[in-house]
Amino acid sequence: MPQIKKVLNSSVILVSDEQEKEYIILQKGIGYGRKPGEKVELSEESQIFVPLSSTDRNQFLELLKEIPAAYLELSQKIVAYAENQLHTKLNEHIYLALTDHLHFAVERFKEKVVITNRVFWELKTFYPKEYQIGLYALDIVREKLGIDLPEEEAANVAFHIVNAQKDEDVQYDAMRAAKLIGKIVTLVTYLMKCQPDKESIHYSRFISHLQYFAERFFSDRMLDSPDDFLYEQIEKGYPKALNCAERVRTLVLKEYDKAITNEEVVYLAVHIQRLISRD
Repeated sequence: MPQIKKVLNSSVILVSDEQEKEYIILQKGIGYGRKPGEKVELSEESQIFVPLSSTDRNQFLELLKEIPAAYLELSQKIVAYAENQLHTKLNEHIYLALTDHLHFAVERFKEKVVITNRVFWELKTFYPKEYQIGLYALDIVREKLGIDLPEEEAANVAFHIVNAQKDEDVQYDAMRAAKLIGKIVTLVTYLMKCQPDKESIHYSRFISHLQYFAERFFSDRMLDSPDDFLYEQIEKGYPKALNCAERVRTLVLKEYDKAITNEEVVYLAVHIQRLISRD
């Protein structure tokens, strides 16, 4: 039976189990008249949140002092839905990030403060599953709080969901990645004079490759082989695709002051070739 460590309000308490792992429990009236050290029996109504990471603990507890518990409940529903749709476990930090964001978004909406998401189109286009989760989040907010947030907020939620799929040691920014992917797709479709079917498996594979490339690029984990044999073979077999990939290398170097390796250029050329040959 968990033991109370802190009563945050009448509906939210911080507890620890036998292994000293800390959890947040959300239940109407569960904290009323309670004190630290008491054992608490959970009911079917109790919503148990994942153990708090040491880095998020203090921020989370401070956050819950300032905002209604309803936002934590919203985050739990959205995260549960996202994990079911994506078939993966999200990083625990998502609870802090998403709860804080939802509250801030609603407060901005009430105050009629508009902040434009400059990569709305890229997030919507290149992370469609996460964007659909964002739309689900808007539906939940509308249902629970009676607030009709603008569609751009779906992309903001998607941003947090994308980031939460990465390991803690991977420095990843979904908005920055989406912007890079958008630049590459625009250049490739312009140079190769193609308008690929965005519903096709070939386009999907191309975008997936760019997503993983962006992750490697920004985390300094690019593929890099000293053997240029494959590069020479691609140069002979797919000169147009390789030339396009080289133009991407030039663009990225200019925009980010960072060079793409030959091996990354080769794999990009292969995906470009697959894309245009099936267009």
